[in-house]
Amino acid sequence: MSDPYFFGYGSLVNRLTHAYPDAAKARVKGWRRAWQGTRLREVAFLTAVPDSRSEIAGLIAAVPGADWAALDERERAYARHPVVPFGHGKPVEPMVQIYAVEPTHADIGEHPILLSYLDTVIQGYLAEFGEAGAVGFFNTTTGWHLPIHDDRDDPIYPRATVLSAEERAFVDENLRRVR
Repeated sequence: MSDPYFFGYGSLVNRLTHAYPDAAKARVKGWRRAWQGTRLREVAFLTAVPDSRSEIAGLIAAVPGADWAALDERERAYARHPVVPFGHGKPVEPMVQIYAVEPTHADIGEHPILLSYLDTVIQGYLAEFGEAGAVGFFNTTTGWHLPIHDDRDDPIYPRATVLSAEERAFVDENLRRVR
């Protein structure tokens, strides 16, 4: 039996935030990305939302031995859902799961988006998909009306990465464009 895979569409696209093997770019249909407030914390989560008209670019990676415990702990506000990725270049169709915020946790309050979280996500998209793919992230994600909390100088996001001046400028420019 082969290892299952996760489909990452946020910080899991940034390989600096994890060490899961056999990672590859992929896409899934029937989902879109959104910033979502929850009752679980004061800041927004990035989530996947079922949407038959949408697709998401992201990264798949193996979960060795189907040991989901560490990843489930990292993604504890989310539930796993099976998806069928495409464009991944794997010789055999892997069993893949996507994480999405549980609807029972959703909250429509003004939960801010952590800039350190967004920076980490976009750094991953720039590395995997280039500027066009990172622009695509901004264009296909909803929830940009939420406030932004600039925590770059003292990151709250636990897996925050260090961006170059060019990467920061790219995030700032595209954030202005979508807001």
